[in-house]
Amino acid sequence: MTQIILTIIVPAYNEKKSISKIIDQINEKIIYTKQIIVIDDFSNDGTRDVIKNLSNIDEIVFHKRNMGKGAAIKSAIPFIKGNIVAIQDADLEYDPEDLNKLAKEILDQKTNVAYGSRVLNKKRYGNNNFISNFRIFGNHILTILSNLFNSQQLTDAHTCYKVFKREIFLKLNLKKNDFAFCPEVNTKISLLNEKILELPISYKGRNVQEGKKIRFKDALKALLTIIKYKYLKNEW
Repeated sequence: MTQIILTIIVPAYNEKKSISKIIDQINEKIIYTKQIIVIDDFSNDGTRDVIKNLSNIDEIVFHKRNMGKGAAIKSAIPFIKGNIVAIQDADLEYDPEDLNKLAKEILDQKTNVAYGSRVLNKKRYGNNNFISNFRIFGNHILTILSNLFNSQQLTDAHTCYKVFKREIFLKLNLKKNDFAFCPEVNTKISLLNEKILELPISYKGRNVQEGKKIRFKDALKALLTIIKYKYLKNEW
């Protein structure tokens, strides 16, 4: 049996137009033996029907109600077979080819956790409109706060592209169901005394009208999550 090196978790919610494209990109661009796990978070736009007709997916999970991105990632855990675990959004904002270099850092034993940073890319990310610029500013503020509480030096704490050695990923014992899973991960990585290596990645951001759903209350949840896991360690 061929050893699976990379498990790619793809949470999806109302991504009918992009889900088949991102799966095709993963299959075309990833150079390692891989496992693709797609979790549909109770989409209501026809995404489920598209997923059912895809033949190039290894595992599919359909949620019976909308639970959030964190919940979708947790639902994939029982199916993980790869030595490395990566998270891939279904919205075409991130290029799967970048996962190769992130996974390589772990394979070369340079780190146990690698993040793809949109900020380190020389090209400015996001769209040229107020909402996009405000979101960029908000991401910078949240990254600063995350670094402050977790004694980290990240440039992009809330990037989708988070890649882990399998053992480390399983140690995180994820609890959060929504976007707060991201600060939960960052804080728990810090508490495990693991260093996060960042590499620049390409990024093509969508705007609110195209599907971005992160709002101010999500930012507030992120801050409260950091405080919770940093100072209430029994919450693990």
